[in-house]
Amino acid sequence: MLIATSVSSGTVVLVGAVFLASCVEMVEALTIVLAVGHTRGWRSAFEGTGVALLVLSALVAAFGPALVHVPLSSLRLVVGGVLLIFGMQWLRKSILRATGLKAKHDEDAIYEETVATLRATGTTPGRDRIAFVMAFKGVFLEGLEVIILVITLGTSAHRLGLAAAVAAVAVVLVALCGVIVAKQLSSVPENALKMSVGILLVTYGTFWSGEGLHVRWPGGDTMLLGLAAIYAIVTWLFVLALRREVGTRSVGANA
Repeated sequence: MLIATSVSSGTVVLVGAVFLASCVEMVEALTIVLAVGHTRGWRSAFEGTGVALLVLSALVAAFGPALVHVPLSSLRLVVGGVLLIFGMQWLRKSILRATGLKAKHDEDAIYEETVATLRATGTTPGRDRIAFVMAFKGVFLEGLEVIILVITLGTSAHRLGLAAAVAAVAVVLVALCGVIVAKQLSSVPENALKMSVGILLVTYGTFWSGEGLHVRWPGGDTMLLGLAAIYAIVTWLFVLALRREVGTRSVGANA
């Protein structure tokens, strides 16, 4: 029963981290592709997207299998450090946005900015090089982040297939939403998603860094849920403290 529970706990955290991170990154990529398609034409936007996906697939085929030959303890230590860096960055930005100290990531603003940039460059007959490059860049960079997270999380947890499948589901769902609404997904609560992903990444980073250092966690993989709860509470306390500080500053400035 304990083994089944620990496996289930680890799987839940893994699925949640991969799915949410993939959704966030793909929403950002979709915003750019839609802006390019509406402004410069769908042909170049789809070609840029397709080439980006091919390049990403080639990178996975070339470098993904090499991770299998890395000693597990060393891999988990390195992966843990990478995830801690990723997670801390996501948490820091999401906390600042939640407290008003940093502007929220606005997909509408990104869409309009992309459209303005494309229109300012003018139009070109046939294949549109600028549209191709912008679509390629958006999909490649966001997709690369998804691949890094999927490989590091999946390989270290010995569930690479599951992580890849969850990411694929997230990508397909976001793409379907884009096709249905034919606009940027500005209604997605992106900051809340990023905060959740940050908590999950820091949780896994802490857990696997400990595993790499041969720390024996109480309850095995079940400790992932405990770490996630601790980081969620700490994040919530940070948000409350910063909001209180911002409120105090506002009152002092208006006095």
